[in-house]
Amino acid sequence: MLPDTITKYLISHVTRNVPAAMRWYADDAEVTNDGKTYRGRDEIRAWLASAASEYSYTTELTGTRQVDEQTYVATHHLEGNFPGGTADLDFTFTLTDGSITRLVIS
Repeated sequence: MLPDTITKYLISHVTRNVPAAMRWYADDAEVTNDGKTYRGRDEIRAWLASAASEYSYTTELTGTRQVDEQTYVATHHLEGNFPGGTADLDFTFTLTDGSITRLVIS
């Protein structure tokens, strides 16, 4: 079971609601996706906005696990018009004081 912070973030992320998604990030958060790291709220907001418009896809949560007190993994299956057409991605979250401080998508 995922903490509410992650569950609510994922709903915002999947529905491509950037303002709602941003509410869950710490000011000094980092996101790593496709080999690039985005630091701070401005870079993360820009990444979310571009990621939301680049491709059309569906996503299904296929698994969750807790790694330690602060780290959780949510695995998603995506299908869409991106290269390859399908992907299984792990969203690895680090939480501090109820905020996302790190997200690695791999």
